[in-house]
Formats: sequence, structure tokens, C-alpha cells
Amino acid sequence: MAKAAKREWVWLQCTECGELNYRTNVNVMGGTPKLQLKKFCPRSRTHTLHKIKRK
Repeated sequence: MAKAAKREWVWLQCTECGELNYRTNVNVMGGTPKLQLKKFCPRSRTHTLHKIKRK
């Protein structure tokens, strides 16, 4: 039987406007990840840096 994966749901928050735009799951097995992605922000209509925000 397979073990359950150590994953948790997090929000990606825009660094420009502060809006929570995307939701994704990340692997937390080796500690807290420092995920930063360039994603499209619908409010400012540009590609900006998005960081992890936990609720």
C-alpha cells in the first residue's frame, strides 16, 4: 500500500497588487518550499512575480 503524499494546498499571491490569483499544491516533505513563479495577474494585466501565501 502506498503512503500518502505530504502535500498541502497554498495560494499564489501577486507581489505587485497583493491579490490571491492562483491555488496549487506543493510538496512539504523536505521543509517549507520557497516557490516564486512569474504568472499572469488579471488585475494589472501583466506577468508579475507570485509568492506562496498560506491561509
